[in-house]
Amino acid sequence: MIIRFLIRRLLELTGTLVAASFLVFGAVYLAPGKPETFLLGGRSATPEAKAAIRAQYHLDDPFLVQYYKWLGQVLTGDLGRSVQYRRPVLGLIEARLPSTLLLIAMALVLVVVFGIGLGWLSALRGGATDKAVLVGTSVAVGTPSFVAAIVLIWLFSVSLGWFPSTGSGAGLADMVYHLTLPATALALYWVGVLARVTRTTMLDEMGRDHVTVARSRGIGESAVIRRHVFRNALGGIATMSGLTVSGLVVSTVLVEAAFGLGGLGNLLQSSVSVKDFPVVQAISLLIVALFVVVNLVVDLTFPLIDPRVRLGARSTL
Repeated sequence: MIIRFLIRRLLELTGTLVAASFLVFGAVYLAPGKPETFLLGGRSATPEAKAAIRAQYHLDDPFLVQYYKWLGQVLTGDLGRSVQYRRPVLGLIEARLPSTLLLIAMALVLVVVFGIGLGWLSALRGGATDKAVLVGTSVAVGTPSFVAAIVLIWLFSVSLGWFPSTGSGAGLADMVYHLTLPATALALYWVGVLARVTRTTMLDEMGRDHVTVARSRGIGESAVIRRHVFRNALGGIATMSGLTVSGLVVSTVLVEAAFGLGGLGNLLQSSVSVKDFPVVQAISLLIVALFVVVNLVVDLTFPLIDPRVRLGARSTL
């Protein structure tokens, strides 16, 4: 059964990536402006020079021919050459990927630890703790990442001087130090979302009959919470955690710009502004691929979290 499920999901993944690649390529193709204008840097050029540039990037081919050639190159690992940097796109992505991945990983740890922790406390303690968590998560959800970045820079970099306000650092320890504030700004919104999902799903499970029966049988409260409340609520929490990864990837564009980080988000932003279409297409496709793969991983882990759930029959929030 798992083999059939994997084959079906891999076919769906392939179809999604092909459809996404077509949409990404079409969006960049239809965007206003001409790439050769940036290549020439505002200088005048002979018709022969302009024709050579258009031939190099296949700009005179019909749309479907351009898409077919681009997709064929992508499948062989050739993501093209950057219009802005005049370098292979794959090399640009490889150089910036470690910083972005570490930033996302640090933010995800903060989201899981504080999101689940605050939701757990809110559901179990109730009263003043519940109200404080609800107010705190409302502020977190209502604060855009770039606003959180500005506040964190002012407080912890300018006023207290505890953390640097720009740069990614060199070496793992220095990178973690430099990325602490960006990861916090990136995680803030999703901490609020996951805390609210955890609180709601746990309160829902606590009101079910099987929990009442478990308590009536004399099972300790801590065991009831672990085995019958949190375990059943974990499905919804895992789904939201998977969506969080995709949200963090998209939000890196704003956070990396605010902190002057040289990651993929910053590269995407600068590439969009100068119509560097090979870079925009490659990073957009990478984000879609990451979203699809994370969704597949969440699907595969569901039966491990909750044996009542069959593969491919995952419940939705």
